[in-house]
Amino acid sequence: MAVSQAANLVERAIGHTGDATTEQNVSNPARDREQYADPSGEKMKALAWMGKNTVQVIETPKPRKIEDTDVIVKVTGSTVCGSDLHLLHGVVVELQKGDILGHEFCGVVESVGPGILKVKPGDRVVCSFQIACGQCMYCKKKLSSMCERTNDNKIQNMMYGGRTAGMLGYSHFTGGFAGGQAEYVRVAYGDVNLLKLPDDVPDEKGLYLSDVLATSWNCVVDTGVKEGDVVAIWGAGPIGQMAAEMSFMNGAKRVIVIDGAKASWRLDYLKTKYPKIETINYTDLPSGETVVSQLKKMDHDGPDVALECASGEYAKGWVHTIEIMTGVETDTSELVNEMIASVKSFGKCGITGVYVGYVRKRTPFLPNPFLSPLSSLPPLPLSKLPRTNLSPFLPF
Repeated sequence: MAVSQAANLVERAIGHTGDATTEQNVSNPARDREQYADPSGEKMKALAWMGKNTVQVIETPKPRKIEDTDVIVKVTGSTVCGSDLHLLHGVVVELQKGDILGHEFCGVVESVGPGILKVKPGDRVVCSFQIACGQCMYCKKKLSSMCERTNDNKIQNMMYGGRTAGMLGYSHFTGGFAGGQAEYVRVAYGDVNLLKLPDDVPDEKGLYLSDVLATSWNCVVDTGVKEGDVVAIWGAGPIGQMAAEMSFMNGAKRVIVIDGAKASWRLDYLKTKYPKIETINYTDLPSGETVVSQLKKMDHDGPDVALECASGEYAKGWVHTIEIMTGVETDTSELVNEMIASVKSFGKCGITGVYVGYVRKRTPFLPNPFLSPLSSLPPLPLSKLPRTNLSPFLPF
C-alpha cells in the first residue's frame, strides 16, 4: 500500500511521457466535474477502490464524451475478474481512492462522438478491457494489448522498458481510466474497442469476449499449442479451465492442471466437466515430491507447453507468503520457475497472469532496506518474457 501511494507521488513528480493520444487519469468523473462529468448533472452508481481490501458503491457523476472518438455506454452487464483481486489487495501501484473499477462489461451505446463511424446509439456492445488506438505499430500488428498511444505512464515505461495499452478500471499505472463496474462508462476510441453483439447473444455470454475467453484463447494460440502436445496449466480457475478446453481444441493429447491449497476444490470440479483432464494437487504431494518432479514422471522429460493462468501474487512457500504479507515484495516467481524447470528442452512457456513489477524483494523505483547484495536478483524481466497478446477482437 505504501509503495502504491509512493508511486503516485513519483509519477506526479516525473510527469508522463506525453505521447498518449487520449485523455489520461480520468478514473472518476468527479475528479474534474467541469471537464469530465456529463453537463446534465446526472449521477450514477459505481464501484470504487477506497483502500487496500476496501471497495464501496459510490454515487458519482455520469461521464461525458471528452474526445471525438468517445462513446458513452450504458452498462447492462459487468463482472469481476481474477485480476481485480490484485487491485483489491493494493498490489497494483498507483491506485487512488475513488478510482472506478472494472474491465469486463457490455451494454448499450447511449451516445457517440462525431468521430465514431461503426457504432450508433442503441447498439448492444461488449467492450475490450484494454484500450487500443487501432493505428500504432502494435495495433497494426494485431498486438493491441501493447498499444503505444493509450497509456503514457512514465513509471511503467521505466520498469518494463515499454508500456502496456491503457486498461479500463486498472489504476493510473495503466492510464487511469474509469472502469465498467458502473452504470455508465466512457470508452475511448469506441470504434476500435467496442464489438457489436447480435441480439441472440445474451449479456452473460457476451461478457466472455471482453477478457476471459480472449485471454484463454490467446494464451493457448500465442504460446503455440499444437497437435500431439502435452500441456501443463498452472491455475484451475476460469482462465485455466478454458485454456484446457482450447488446448484440446488445438490438438493437445494430454492436459495437466495444477492447483492446490484453498483452491483444491477447483480440480475436483474440473474433473466433473472434463474427465480426460489430469490434475496435480500440490498440497497433497508426498514428502520429497514437487510439481516439477511429478510432471517429469507423468511424461518423458515433462510437458511440451506450460501455461501460467494464476499470476505472481500467489506464493506457495511460507517465506514468500510472509514477504507478501509484510509488503517486502508483491510478486513471486515460484510458478514461473516451476514452468521453466518442468517443460521439455525447447518447451514453451506462456504467461497470462498479472505480474505487477518486482520479485525477490526488489521494488521497482524505491530504495529497499531489505535487499541484501548477496541475494540480489533483478526484477522479473516482463518485457523479455513470452508475452500473450490479450486483444479480444483484433487477433481473429
